[in-house]
Amino acid sequence: MRLVIASVSGRIIIVYPNDGFEPLTVLQTVEAEKCTALHGVPTMFIAELDYPDFDKFDLSSLRTGIMAGSSCPIEVMRRVIDKMHMQEVTIAYGMTETSPVSCQTNEHTPLEKQVSTVGLVQPALEVKVVDTGTGETLPIGETGELLTKGYSVMKGYWGSRFKTREAIQDGWMHTGDLATMDEDGYVKVVGRSKDMVIRGGENIYPVEIENYLYRHPKIRDVQVVGIPDERYGEVLAAWIIPKEGVDLTEEEVKQFCYDNIAHYKIPAYYRFVTEYPMTITGKIQKYKIIEQMTAELGLA
Repeated sequence: MRLVIASVSGRIIIVYPNDGFEPLTVLQTVEAEKCTALHGVPTMFIAELDYPDFDKFDLSSLRTGIMAGSSCPIEVMRRVIDKMHMQEVTIAYGMTETSPVSCQTNEHTPLEKQVSTVGLVQPALEVKVVDTGTGETLPIGETGELLTKGYSVMKGYWGSRFKTREAIQDGWMHTGDLATMDEDGYVKVVGRSKDMVIRGGENIYPVEIENYLYRHPKIRDVQVVGIPDERYGEVLAAWIIPKEGVDLTEEEVKQFCYDNIAHYKIPAYYRFVTEYPMTITGKIQKYKIIEQMTAELGLA
């Protein structure tokens, strides 16, 4: 399902183009209803931007919207602003357990932070970045787990006191996300703690590799995961959706990586696919990618 919003005579009309996401119906609806805002997860925006007839639709009525649900690649954000006219689009971050937004950018956020952070903490809430081992609050710029506290934090998980105690400690919700905070209070999510890959003792955040690969002119979407390896403990695997009508090889992608990123961050395995396993809300299920790669390589 995709949410688009049209403003008529000072009132807001919410339009659901379909009972499931389909880029064509979204583009048609935005044009027909002159929608001013568009909400969704990054994979939805990517599908719309790369729709074959994208340039034929008049999206000039769009002004703002919210992108949330997973990390937004910098290159995708730039395309949304430039090609979809959404100069006031905001990035929202949170989780169901925090009702759901804890941080968000706004119309005053500088462009460089609009495309690289999830914004500032929401009013009447608190966030902090802590050491994953000691729980101590970390200095500005250091990477640790992001915690949230305030009225939006849930009471607990239904029927699971143990899980609740594990997630909420002294009122602080442990998000499981790794993040940094700058001197202005802008939060940058660098990845899920459970997604972090340790290759030969080096910590690697898959989102960093994904953001780099999004710059390749032939790549429409990419997901990077860690899989078991006898020598290094873990190595990276990349699932890539090429742009329509182009030929892309593993060697091209590898060379693109060799030129600009550290050798240990270069994926060892590549798969070219047409789609990813997703939830009904459009979130990519990375654990299923790991399961499939592990089975294919006989590592199970």
